[in-house]
Amino acid sequence: MTKLTSNTNPFEGIKFVDEHNAERWSARDLAVLLGYEEWRNFENAIKKAKLACYASNADENYHFVETNKMIRLPKNAIREVRDYALSRYACYLIIQNADPAKPMVAAGQTYFAIQTRRQELTDQHPQLKEDKKRVLLRNEMKIHNKQLAATARRVGVESTLDYAIFQDYGYKGLYGGLGMKDIKARKGLKKSQNILDHMGSTELAANLFRATQTEEKIRRENIQGKTQANQAHQEVGRKVRQAIKDIGGTMPENLPTPKDSVKKVVRKIKKIERKN
Repeated sequence: MTKLTSNTNPFEGIKFVDEHNAERWSARDLAVLLGYEEWRNFENAIKKAKLACYASNADENYHFVETNKMIRLPKNAIREVRDYALSRYACYLIIQNADPAKPMVAAGQTYFAIQTRRQELTDQHPQLKEDKKRVLLRNEMKIHNKQLAATARRVGVESTLDYAIFQDYGYKGLYGGLGMKDIKARKGLKKSQNILDHMGSTELAANLFRATQTEEKIRRENIQGKTQANQAHQEVGRKVRQAIKDIGGTMPENLPTPKDSVKKVVRKIKKIERKN
């Protein structure tokens, strides 16, 4: 086992390479980093992650390798405990089922969501990898935006104008004060163009996280009224922005704008796949 170090983010700092030269994370180390004091509480997240792994038809034994770890107890006593050597995908599944109230969970969700996409979508065409990620994330964005809109409507964000204002608050939180109009101007887009169709995968992933966590926050905290909903959306946007900063990422407004829209990319992917 070779331990790796990183100056950019804590999740890279606890990563190691196993005997098969595969990237791994100790479940025990990950639990400590995420702020879990009780192992049994973290095991609940692992159990849910294993179920998700099974449901996705992935190899559970590869992603969750059972192992042991020596831990130090009071008075310098040492005890052997059960541990898991986790793949990046396993970490992604676990952290999606972790306690969202813990500050490091938000940073971990952002980090592993982006990194897992990069790992999974490998292809011999370098640009095609990015194109596929964009299409996948854009489709997920459509689904979660509908869920967010439905939740916002139930708490008082009713009219089309209300929802546009609500969305703008979220963008301003994530983009450091820039609203939808400002983002379009920065990307050189027309008024009729959808900014989500002109984002790269990293930017889409950040916006997806913003949308899912806002929808959950409104439901969890029973937020009511347009003003409170707007404030919640902006607050989540700010926290996602801070999480990106904490893991050494690029601020979304500074990410490059792809040459082609997602719609054009879909046609390009289909053409390449038919050819191959």
